[in-house]
Order: sequence, then C-alpha cells, then structure tokens
Amino acid sequence: MYESQSSIGAKSAAHRISQVENREWWLWGFAVAVTLVLTFGILSLTFPGLHLTSDRLYFVNLREWVRGLAALVLLFDIYTVYQHLQLQRMRRRLSERDRLFQLISENAADMIAVVGKNGHRIYNSPAYQKILGYTADDLTSHSMDQVHPDDRPRVLEAAEKARVTGRGERLEYRIRHKDGTWRVLESTASAYRGPDGTTEGLVIVNRDITERKRAEELLAHSALHDGLTNLANRTLLLDRLRRALGISKRHADFKFALLFIDIDGFKVFNDSLGHAAGDALLMQIAQRLSTCLRRADTVSRAMQGIDDENAILGDTTLARPGGDEFIVLAEELHDPSNAIRIAERIQQRLGVPFDVEGHEIVVTASIGIAFNSSDAEAEDVLRDAEIAMYRAKQTGKARCEVFDNAMHAGALKRLQLETDMRRAVEQGEFHVYYQPIVSLQDGKVVGFEALTRWLSPNGMIMPNDFIPIADETGIILAINRQLLPEACRQLRAWQQRFPSDPPLSLSVNISPKQFSQADLASQIAQLLEQGGMDASCVDLEITETIAMADAEKSAGVLNQLKALGVGLDIDDFGTGYSSLSRLQKFPVDTLKIDRAFVSHMDSDDETQEIVRVIVMLAHNLGLKVVAEGVETQAQLNLLREIGCERAQGYLFSKPVDHQAIVKLLETNRTLLPEFWARAAGSVSA
Repeated sequence: MYESQSSIGAKSAAHRISQVENREWWLWGFAVAVTLVLTFGILSLTFPGLHLTSDRLYFVNLREWVRGLAALVLLFDIYTVYQHLQLQRMRRRLSERDRLFQLISENAADMIAVVGKNGHRIYNSPAYQKILGYTADDLTSHSMDQVHPDDRPRVLEAAEKARVTGRGERLEYRIRHKDGTWRVLESTASAYRGPDGTTEGLVIVNRDITERKRAEELLAHSALHDGLTNLANRTLLLDRLRRALGISKRHADFKFALLFIDIDGFKVFNDSLGHAAGDALLMQIAQRLSTCLRRADTVSRAMQGIDDENAILGDTTLARPGGDEFIVLAEELHDPSNAIRIAERIQQRLGVPFDVEGHEIVVTASIGIAFNSSDAEAEDVLRDAEIAMYRAKQTGKARCEVFDNAMHAGALKRLQLETDMRRAVEQGEFHVYYQPIVSLQDGKVVGFEALTRWLSPNGMIMPNDFIPIADETGIILAINRQLLPEACRQLRAWQQRFPSDPPLSLSVNISPKQFSQADLASQIAQLLEQGGMDASCVDLEITETIAMADAEKSAGVLNQLKALGVGLDIDDFGTGYSSLSRLQKFPVDTLKIDRAFVSHMDSDDETQEIVRVIVMLAHNLGLKVVAEGVETQAQLNLLREIGCERAQGYLFSKPVDHQAIVKLLETNRTLLPEFWARAAGSVSA
C-alpha cells in the first residue's frame, strides 16, 4: 500500500516537471523562431537585388553592421540554449533529490512530521499509519490531540524550546494509538526557518519505543521481584522495610512487624517429588498467603467499634527472599498481639491440604516475629525475625516465636561456636572417646561406641552443645573424615593387642547430614580403607528418626552400606514413630534401646514391659539388642532377665580416651569377673 502511494506520488511529480519542461521548450522555441525571422529579415536587406543600389559605401557598411548584429543574436541564442540545458540538469538533480527524500521519508521506520507555526500538521510520513494506525486525514487536526494529557505540558515546552533555540532535546511521551491504547514515543524536534531567518515550523522525528520500555519495565520488575512467585524479593523488601523504619522514627505511634515464615520439611518434599513439584507447591503457598493477607478478616490493626474479623488490613508486603522462605511486612499495627494473630491465621490457612500433581500435601510453617525498634536498621530487623524463626523450629516447628534480645545473644553465641568449630577442625581439637559395649552373658567388653569430644583450649565442650550445630552446618562431615580413620586404626591396634573371638568391634554414629549424602557408601568405604579396618568389625548407627523420615530412600542407602560388609544398628529405638514390622524392610542387625526407656526400667512397670516386648520382638526378627544408658545394678539385672545381649552406660564406663580404654582392657579378666560375681550374688539373693 505504502509502496503504491510512493510510486503514484513520484509519477505525479515527474508529470508536473515534464509539463514545465515542455512549456519552457515551447517558449524558447518560439523566441528562437522569432529571432531567426528577424535575423533573416535583416540579412535580406544586404542581399543584392532585393533593394535599389544608390550608395555603394552605405550598403557596404550596413551589411557589415547587420552581419555583426546577426552574429550577436546567434551567440545569444546559443548561450540561451546552453543556460536552458543547465537549468534542466539542475531541475533533474533537484527532482531526483526530492524523489529520494520522498522515498526515504515515506519508507522510514521512524515517523516524520512537519508542524507549522499554528501547530497544525503540514506533513506526516506513512509510518504514522503503520505504527499508530492514523491516515493522513486523521492527522489533519491539531498535533496535540493524540498526546497523553499528562505529557502535553512537557511536549509543548520542548516544542517551544526547539522554536526558540532551533534545536530540540530528546523527549519521551505517550501518544494514543487509533485503537485507543497508548504507545511510547521517543521524539526529537528541529526548527526550519524561512528566508528571513524566522522559524516557520518544526520537523519532528518520532520513534516507537513501546516494546523497549516494556522490556525495561520487565527488567526493573525482575530486579525487584521473585521470578517464581512474582512476589517482592529481598531487595524490594529491604527498601520497604527502610521506608517503614523511617516512618516509625518520625512518628512514635507507627508500629510494624516483620514475620519470617519458613516451610517445615520442605526439603523432604522437594527431594521426594522433584523440584518441579516443589516449585508448584511454592507457587500455591505464595498464592494462598497473598489471598490470606488480602482478606478483610486478616487483622493488622484493631479498630474501635469494629469486630476483629472485619478489621481493615494496613499496608502489607509479602516477599519471598528465596528457597522455602516467605516474609510479611505488616504495617500500621495497633497492638503487637495483632502480629501474632496474623501468624496464627497464616498457619491456619497453610494447614489446609495442597493438591500438587495429584498428591495431597499438608505443610506447616515456623514463624519468627520481630517488631520495629528505634535504633534498628532494616537488615537488623530481618535478622531478628530470622533468629526468632529458627527458635520456633528448634522448639518443635509449626510454631510462632517473637524475637527478644536473648535470642540475638544466642545467635551470636552460635555464630561464634560455628567459627570456633571450623578453627578446631583445622587445629585438631576434636578427639575420639570410646564407651565400652559389654556382653551381658559373660561381662566382657565386646566393642566400643566411638564418640566425638571437643577439647578446646577453654576445656571440654559437651556434645549436646556442638553436635547439632555441626550437623546443621555440615562441619560434622569434616569432623568425621578426620576422626573415623583414627578410630579404625586404634581399634585395629587393640584387636592385635587384645585378641578375642569375635574380635572387638567399633560402633560409629551416622549424622543426618551424612546420611543425606548421595555418595555416603563410597565415603565410608574410603574412610575404612584409610583406617585399614575390616568392614565386618564396624557397626554404623542410624537413629530411628533418620531411618523413618523417608523409609524408601533409607532402605536404598542402607542396602548400599550393607553391601560394604558393615553392621547396621538402629540407634535410639523407641523415640520415633516406627514399628518393628517396618524395620523388616531394612537390612539392620541390631536395635539399640534408647536410654529414656532403660533409665526408668527399675522404677516404672510399664516401661519395663515395653523394653521386654521390644527385646522379644527383636529376637523374633533375628536382631540383637543393645541397651543404652545403663546406670544402676537394678537396671542391669532386669536387662539380663529379659534376655538383652549387650549394654553400655556409666555403670560400666563413661566415654574415655584411648589410654583409659587400654587400662580397662588390661583388667578385663580380673575386674569384670568380680563384678559379675557380685551381680550374680545379688540376683540369687
């Protein structure tokens, strides 16, 4: 369409130029003809016979003058024809240049317009119809009609500046498309002047940058929002948190709370059904949280005379900083208890099952709450809420905790402990202590449980103070890589010095972090090889809670470990929610009854009966039983009566270093028989 319009315009211009040229040639031809006729008339006077000869000299002179005049006229005609040819050549060049300009302006991607003094459009390139949908007739109105009302003052100011200075600045503004939508144009204007130097109008070049602006807006949005859930990200959250802090510092009655939400057990779900299902669950959680916070029955501030269920929610920001964490910034709180009610309502909403790829998923959340403080920075409030969230997890999950300064002190202590642990690994401050495992048939030491002890420069740090943090941070992996070969070499030395049948064995605890390693079996094989240990003399202890967290996955890992030739023990049995029938699926050899049962055997008949049933059923499944935490003679006697094979506890020995174990093994044939003799006498009595 635009090509045909351009062709028609070019043909019309060429036709008009041809008409002018033809007329000019006719006029010049007529002038030449007249000149030739006159010249012939003058020359005829000089021809003899056409006139009477009266004065020969006169005619001679007249003839010369006439011939000279004729020569001048002829030269004039030649010069005139030459000038005409030059003019024709110049016109052709101008015509070609005009045609070229017309082709460029009519086929340019940018929109070109010429606007007169009065603001009316003198010329609009065809690009206007391509981009904005307007025909030439549509654009005959005032040039400001299509400009967005909010942008008109800026456009008029830029146009006036271009008229005055002759140069315009780059300007972005919105203009209405013929379909009613708004497009964004990038515009430059230049003034064109008349012969007297006054500005007669503007030449405006517009470029459609709508898609570029959308891309820029999308990029800016992506920089401040989470790509999966489209919620605010950490950067935007901190910006709004700083704004809230600024308001709270200027207005003492302005209160807000930050709720740090962490989905409990999300990693298990993610590992079980895959990351795609995990992402789908996170999107559903985000949608449910957004709906929950938008609902009028979510309380942010109490309003006098209005029931809480209908209270209006203040400004609220829901963000996802990453992973399975969500953060709510609730502003304009009337009372701190409102933040707790928001947390309770969130937990209630999340308690409704989610449908993910045909699976019904029930999730819980641990929530930490931190309130605004006059001297806090945004990062401090966020840190405090996260600390409170971790406290909620540590106290049982699916809970809500409010931050206090004691939590901060605890977090600093934990951070220092983690730093000290990393240093301790490098400096070799971790050591292996051994607790004997005793046969209840003959009282002899049959093996040892290897336990980690931290001998810091300030004294021994108890396992309960550092083992959970070491496992959570992964430092436990470095500790075990360092200590397991050492324990294997030590046991091999004892086996050679104190031979027995069967040989002494070594029980080693596998932490949750270790058990989750994909290459656990190869790690254990390598460590056993480093320690030069026979795999049949090593028992790996996995707690019941770890084993039952994902029974199918655990069975696969245990089968890989069993293929190495090691023994497998279920540690702390009775503290979880498993049954002996489920243990049939696992290639385990031994159950270790938790000390919580053993310690109450001599004072509680029900506990004693539970232990008896566990031992009986374990034997029916072909499993050996070890009782942990034996501390009294009465407990020992009861365990022997119900047929428990082995035991360990402070009654025999607390965990000690390798030197103390050597002394214990040296007295094995003298001290323990006397002990068993006393035990047998007390039983018979």
